[in-house]
Amino acid sequence: MSRALIIVDVQNDFCEGGSLAVDGGSQVAADIGEHLGRHGQDYSVVVATADWHVDPGDHWSSDPDYRTSWPVHCRAGSEGAQFHPSLAPALQHVQAVFRKGEHEAAYSGFEGTTEAHGRTTGLTEWLTEREVRGVDVVGLATDHCVRATALDAAGAGFRTRVLTGLCAGVSPETTEQALAELREAGVEVVEGAPA
Repeated sequence: MSRALIIVDVQNDFCEGGSLAVDGGSQVAADIGEHLGRHGQDYSVVVATADWHVDPGDHWSSDPDYRTSWPVHCRAGSEGAQFHPSLAPALQHVQAVFRKGEHEAAYSGFEGTTEAHGRTTGLTEWLTEREVRGVDVVGLATDHCVRATALDAAGAGFRTRVLTGLCAGVSPETTEQALAELREAGVEVVEGAPA
């Protein structure tokens, strides 16, 4: 079966020192590179997603509730929106980057698009064109964008796994809730990461 790796939002603002940091984010960035060094041959394609906000409206707030509104993060073109430096070894494997959320909240990588040869393509179409049948989802944060991306992948008919050892969540409680929801939706939750 043709399988893709989807690297979700491993950006500076979501790693330690960023405006919306997830504890363990920089380690996840490094671990994804190591995973691809050992298992790159297991994937027919590797893609990354990225928050890329221009003016996302109520998604940004000076008084965020941390559920539907958040501090300013991943402003298009900013240092915070760039991929974390520890992800560099993985980026050499990435064939397309799907940017999302220019003018709205966007949690799932399947809301993003990529541009190539004068054409804009969404993630479902891009993967389908390459005859991908299964996906592994990794990145940040388990309880938000990883969750949304994995749910949409399963909903689109891809055999979906989340590799928890290559993810980090905002809080243990919301991460456990997200993993339970993913299991209910038929997503395979792989504890840790393949050795």
